[in-house]
Amino acid sequence: MTPGAVMIFAAGLGTRMGALTRDRPKPLIEVAGVSLLDRALALARGAGVARIVVNTHAHARQMQAHLARAAPGALISHEPELLETGGGLARALPLLDADPVFTLNADMVWSGPNPLTVLAATWDPSRMDALLCLVPRAEATGHAGPGDFFAAPDGALARRGAAPAADFVYAGAQIIRAGALAGHAGPVFSLNPVWDRLIAAGRLFGCVHRGAWVDVGRPEGIALAEAALAR
Repeated sequence: MTPGAVMIFAAGLGTRMGALTRDRPKPLIEVAGVSLLDRALALARGAGVARIVVNTHAHARQMQAHLARAAPGALISHEPELLETGGGLARALPLLDADPVFTLNADMVWSGPNPLTVLAATWDPSRMDALLCLVPRAEATGHAGPGDFFAAPDGALARRGAAPAADFVYAGAQIIRAGALAGHAGPVFSLNPVWDRLIAAGRLFGCVHRGAWVDVGRPEGIALAEAALAR
């Protein structure tokens, strides 16, 4: 089942990009002539997702103007104050008007299979409350630091260091049930405690992206992504 809506996370400050985000939002930085936001929009369209919601914060007017041209049907969830990933998704749920939903980070570059299509093909609501797209740590180009999860043979996830299995990085795409966000006090919270609660309940799973993936969170990530796309 393909979820009917996707939340594109695009509200970050982009401080790791330095001068590149002084006068523009990070999602409008171009890789091989195409903005990161347009690449995320293309993935959503390619997966047949009908409703697209994009959150904004820094340089919001530029984001609004770009979306009016590139994706006039997209809805905007503006955050005057940053709400982090969990809070941002919770705020956008009325606009998304679907359950479950995709989420997609706007600062990743992918090649190979569409990650949203892969997620939809793997999603099993009888077992899962969230399904994360993963990349093996050794293949996570541009990613600094260790992996995030271990995966059991059936795809069930545990936190890094909790099980003797392969080490994976969260690649910035998932399917998640709206109900998984319930019970968090206050509007600002990360998805990490949500995932921890789902791990404890045995309801967090992962699937592996079989293609190139680059984290474009720093300036050097642009060249790494362009090189990956050229290959």
